Amino acid sequence: MKIYKIPEDLKTIIFDIDSTLYTNAAYAFEQVDCQVREYARITGMTADEAREKVLNYRKDFAAKNDGKKVSLGNTLLSFGIPIEQSVEWRKTLLEPKNFLSRDKKLIETMKQLEKKYKLICVTNNPVLPARKTLDALGVSSFFPEIVGLDTCFKSKPALEPFQRACEITKTQPSKCLAIGDRYDMDIALPLEMGMGGILVTGVEEVYSLPV
Repeated sequence: MKIYKIPEDLKTIIFDIDSTLYTNAAYAFEQVDCQVREYARITGMTADEAREKVLNYRKDFAAKNDGKKVSLGNTLLSFGIPIEQSVEWRKTLLEPKNFLSRDKKLIETMKQLEKKYKLICVTNNPVLPARKTLDALGVSSFFPEIVGLDTCFKSKPALEPFQRACEITKTQPSKCLAIGDRYDMDIALPLEMGMGGILVTGVEEVYSLPV
């Protein structure tokens, strides 16, 4: 866990979902690979050719942008796949319950956080698979609202999803804390907006958040 900043007057915690509220390498891989395989199918590539194309684009992007990462949605967008198409693929191809199960420790953590703060998720997945993920983990009731890829049709680290989270929770950015597993996607922009930020390596660190 790396703590960048925790607001003194903290009101709202903004959670990433994938690889933040659960740790499951197989599901993390499948979320990306199912879309890469679908891209391969519609373009006549082999799955390995499509994986190589994605990998090379991401490497090139990082080399040209001081090591920053690019989301899969924005990678596919650069290949001519609209965000709206990415949304539909994720809705139909992702089934979290095949990989995830109820997490009693996470449920207890959210019970404690809910007593003091508003909780909301901002994710690069559409709302439907994101909600299914929270359902599988047993924490859906703690997050009445999700800002997903189909909320703003913008992929993190775009400004709009974080702004929308502030609007929904009626909280100023200076009173929000962003928590996620990827600095470039989940933490860097919120810090620029005046939010707090905590980088985690997985759900095990969420259990012991210092808030």
